[in-house]
Amino acid sequence: MKYLIILLIIIAIAFIAFTYSQRNLNAPDNAIVIIKPYWHNETWVFDDKRVNLYQEPFVAGIPEMINHMTKDIPNAKNGFRLLFSANSFPAYQMKLIWIREESGGNWYYLEDLQTEGWLCPALFKYYKKTPKEIYAKAEAINE
Repeated sequence: MKYLIILLIIIAIAFIAFTYSQRNLNAPDNAIVIIKPYWHNETWVFDDKRVNLYQEPFVAGIPEMINHMTKDIPNAKNGFRLLFSANSFPAYQMKLIWIREESGGNWYYLEDLQTEGWLCPALFKYYKKTPKEIYAKAEAINE
């Protein structure tokens, strides 16, 4: 009986640990999420310990969009604040419009640059369903 109780406790701890490690932020659609991208290995990446992402890269057109957003931020490659939301917010800089799903991620169109960019499945760490629009703003980190 003693071993059965110990086994059940171990199983419970393992289940809790697994569940916690798989958690998502799943922000409400009206929430503004903040991450701090930085330049690493020739692309923009970010860390977000809230959702277990480390050096998560931006790829396939998104780095060029970020370059455009950060062109007036001194030393942006050392890190900047990126605010984003599924809803419009005051002074947003960029509006991405959903185009299509591919390879578990989603393609978005940026009208200002007339270009597309792919956001990988890490997007679902922040949203339960694919946002039809994503609004974003880059800010300098004043620390």
